[in-house]
Amino acid sequence: MNKRYLALIAAFLATTIYGINHTVAKEVMPVYIGSSGFIMLRLLGATLIFWLISLFTPNEKIEKKDFLKILIASILGMCVNMLAFFRGLELSTPINSGIIITLSPVLVLILSYFFLKEKVTIKKIIGILIGFSGAVFLILNSSKTGINAPNIPLGNSFFLLNASAYAGYLIVIKPLTSKYNIFTLMKWLFLIGLVLSTPITFNQFIEVNWTELPWFAIWRMAYVVIGTTFLTYLFNIYALKTLSPTTVGSFIYLQPIITIGFALITGNDVLDTTKLFSCLLVFIGIYLVSIRNKNNQLFNNKL
Repeated sequence: MNKRYLALIAAFLATTIYGINHTVAKEVMPVYIGSSGFIMLRLLGATLIFWLISLFTPNEKIEKKDFLKILIASILGMCVNMLAFFRGLELSTPINSGIIITLSPVLVLILSYFFLKEKVTIKKIIGILIGFSGAVFLILNSSKTGINAPNIPLGNSFFLLNASAYAGYLIVIKPLTSKYNIFTLMKWLFLIGLVLSTPITFNQFIEVNWTELPWFAIWRMAYVVIGTTFLTYLFNIYALKTLSPTTVGSFIYLQPIITIGFALITGNDVLDTTKLFSCLLVFIGIYLVSIRNKNNQLFNNKL
């Protein structure tokens, strides 16, 4: 299996894990842990895991000229991205989150064009638009919300900040993925993120009654730390070594689909024609953005 297919699989696995996270994380917030405390748990857990693994990988030094890039990537991807998403989830609804987060691929495409000089083809634009249409169609026609949303406008603003930060993170980190080992990047990104966010997250973290947490909450927290934090960031960085930020970002369109799929498995939703049609649009969009087509000159013309 070539590197491109492996990278596509990695991007798919990352978005699958994160799609399930919407339900898993919400089930323990804020009863067992607040959103800020959850962020510290994620960053602390992922930092320890990446630093332990790095003991068995080649030792690399970060060049001084890359320090600023790593700092910016950590602020965007490990601080603003996480804090904005979890705070938005407390205030608004997962449905609104699903709508706004699908703006990330559009923002990535625009930022890639200006900062990475990525080729913007008609095919990519069509794929982005079709995928976005599928995600929005699915979310707008969903009959269930089921989430307490005390301040939807403010929560939606946090989701927009989350989508923007994630797009910026992909752009900033992309050039570094071809220069450094994955674990070298991740251990520093998470350590910096942990240090920078601790003043905001520490109070809620120490408020958690760790000794009396039920198993129900423990395994969900473990999923968020190991799956949503460690594995998704690892898979995304691996994918970025081969794929463009636009292609990796486009997999966000799968998250609403995966969230509903998880709900079906757990008996919390039913499958209907609306969901099937939306799935079709999303997969067509992903296909157009990720596939290489050298024979079709119309779709490969630069804009």
